[in-house]
Parts: sequence; C-alpha cells; structure tokens
Amino acid sequence: MAVFGGNSGRQPELHDGTSSRNDSERSCGTGDPAVPVPRRLWSPHDAQGKKLVLHVDLNNTILVSDAVTGQGTIAALDYFLTTVTWGKISKRGKWEWLSDSPSLLPPCEDAVSYYSQYGRTHGFTSGAGRRFRGILDEHLDLLRWPEGLEGDRELSIKGEDGRLYHWILPSFFQLLKDLVQEGREFAILFRTFGSDLPRVLRAVHRALNEGAHPLFPELPELKLSVNKTPGRIRCSSGSVILSRATDHISTQDGERGLYQFFSSVQGLGGFQDDFNWWTCNTVSIHGGKPLWIDPFDQHVQHIFIDDNIRQNDEGTVVHPKVFLDPGGAETRTACTSELYDITLVQNDLLRAIADTNYFTQRVHICMENYEKNLQQGAG
Repeated sequence: MAVFGGNSGRQPELHDGTSSRNDSERSCGTGDPAVPVPRRLWSPHDAQGKKLVLHVDLNNTILVSDAVTGQGTIAALDYFLTTVTWGKISKRGKWEWLSDSPSLLPPCEDAVSYYSQYGRTHGFTSGAGRRFRGILDEHLDLLRWPEGLEGDRELSIKGEDGRLYHWILPSFFQLLKDLVQEGREFAILFRTFGSDLPRVLRAVHRALNEGAHPLFPELPELKLSVNKTPGRIRCSSGSVILSRATDHISTQDGERGLYQFFSSVQGLGGFQDDFNWWTCNTVSIHGGKPLWIDPFDQHVQHIFIDDNIRQNDEGTVVHPKVFLDPGGAETRTACTSELYDITLVQNDLLRAIADTNYFTQRVHICMENYEKNLQQGAG
C-alpha cells in the first residue's frame, strides 16, 4: 500500500470527501502543521479482508433506558426527542418551532435543539413537544416485546406503562448476524459512561449462548464469544489507563499500546469510560471517550457509534486521536466533522428502532466513505 501526503502547509487530516475546510477549521487538531497529510490507498478488497472494531455506546444507542438517571423506556425516548427537535427564541422571547420532524442535524443555521435551550425536560411530549407525541407512540410500539411472550430477565424491560419492551435494540443483534454472514472479522466494544455495562454483557451473552432472544433464536450458531468482565478507562492530563481483569495498559508507555490492544480484541466486551474526566473538560471533545485511529493500518478499521457525537467539537463525547506516521507514537486530536460518517457515527435512535438494518447500513456507509476518502487523497 502506498502512503502519500498533501501540501506541506496543511495539518494532517482525514478528508471527508464532501467539502473543503478553511484554515481555522483545520486548527482544531494538535499535530504539527508542517507534517504532510497521512493517507494511504484503500480498495474494496481491503474492506472485505479488514477487521472491524466497532465501539458502541449504550444509552440512546442500543438501549432506550438509563440506570444512572433512572429513566425507563418511555422517559428515555421522550428525552431523546428533545435533542433532535429544533426551534429558536423569537424576537418576543418565546420559543418557536422550526421543524415538525426530528432530525440529527439542525434544519437551518440559527436553529437550536429544545434540549440545548432548556436542558433535560420531563414529560416533553406531554407539554411543549406534544406535536411529537405521535412519533413517541409509534416508536414505543416498535419497541414492544413480542405479544404473548413472557419477559426475559435480561433482554426485556418493563416500561413505566407496565408494558414489556426490548431492552437492547433488535437492530444491534441484526448487525451481528449480518457481519457474520458477510464473512467479516470483527469485534464489538461497548463504551459507556453509565452503569448498565454489566447487565448488557450478561444479556448479550445470554442471547448469543443460550438462544434466549425470541426474534433471533439462531444467534448461538454465530459462535461469538462475550467477555462478561467489565473494564474501565480512566483519564488524566498525563495518561489514559485501561484495566480489565489482568489487562492493565497506560499511555505512559505510549499511545500505540492502547491502539494495539483495541485492534487485537476478539468477540464482544466492554469498558466504562471516564465521565468525571469529560465533565472536568466542560463536556468537550478533549474529555471524551478516547478513540485511536491509524490511517496507515492496512488490517483494522475502528468505528465509533454514539448518539452524543456532534459535528462540532463542543459537547461531543468521543475524542478521536489520529496517528501522524506509520507505526509512530505521536497523535493529534481530529475535528469531529473530519471523521463524521467515516469513523464516527452519530446514532439516530429513531431510525435504529424503526429499521433493523440501521446499524449494518451505517457500518457499510463508514467503510465506503473511508474508501472514497483515501481514493480522493490519492488523486
């Protein structure tokens, strides 16, 4: 594979292939602006043989509930709608809606989400957001546990209305099936600030090993292993430390070691990330869940799926760190917009509920965009 650079005056970046960026937008990285752009050629043959490591958030990504905040299925979905509905304060000082349809991105430049304006709101669709009540009810119906079946101690959850719902979205299990059927080598790492990780690992193990999921009784045939021991990632100004059972890795020994660890994992497992570090960094990109990306790696592609990924770096929950040289130790912080739909996926919870193929489609889009990005760099 060839490695090639861009103009020597540019900062190293992964180009998204959709629009050019000005110098001020490039300045969010921390690498040496004199270093050439690191890129390498990539082909569909690489995509088939490349190992995928998927870092997957839990709450509002594959779960519609939150143990930390005490939100059940209905409250969690109601809250999510406040983050994807848009308006602005009028000249009279009153809130006015700018769109009747939820969307991840604002419908216009001056739009802000209801959550951004008013914070966490209880009973949103019963009050200010009642125009979205039909969307809430529609997606709750799609989340319903199969009619007539008893609930499962790990895989189902009783909602505030007394009804049974899927605890883990069926689209996640469909993703596992699809990746195995495509013959891809892959690993799944759950990455969460919350406290749901132990139960998620138990639930996924139950589905994959006991055939307990009513919609996917054939999952044990996939032969996927689950490490049920939760790990921890803790951050400070001087290092990132990962621990799980006998594993103990620190960036004090170099960032490459953590990248190699994540790249070598097998099966499914998970880590609780450092929420305190994120809040200490004013919930910005520099305090986010660390993700190392090596654009020179011919064998592994990392993708992070999280509902709190944003196109701007304020409030985004993942800290992407891109290696500058093949086999090198130095990294830079990449802008979220650089990697959006390439290595970073902002989860659309409503689509993940409504379409069982959603996660598979998002992974395919990332792979295709990554290929286009590198091919354009070659040009």
